[in-house]
Amino acid sequence: QVQLVESGGGLVQAGGSLRLSCAASGDNIVNYAMGWLRQAPGKEREYVAAISWGGGSSFYGDSVKGRFTITRDNDKNTIALQMNSLREEDTAVYYCAAEHGVGVPRSADLWGSWGQGTQVTVSS
Repeated sequence: QVQLVESGGGLVQAGGSLRLSCAASGDNIVNYAMGWLRQAPGKEREYVAAISWGGGSSFYGDSVKGRFTITRDNDKNTIALQMNSLREEDTAVYYCAAEHGVGVPRSADLWGSWGQGTQVTVSS
């Protein structure tokens, strides 16, 4: 089972940028689809972005398309989420997730491994 640790969250003004990172240990992430999901207070966990094991395919939630970019570095066993043009509604705890195999889960409840989360707060 892979272990995941997120970093890079913080407070940013609307329109600004943040870069989240996720470091994996316990297994090589080349065996996993990787993703980012988020949960705002009082809301269900939301699919943000995902990337296939080789990085050839990526998927985004409708609310972040064109603003966020997911990348992975299998050699360093890390993934990242570049977030640009941030909005107040992007405020949430962001979770790194992994799912073993070649398929990329397309919903929040299909990921097998989760990190502890990192808080992102966007102020007006």
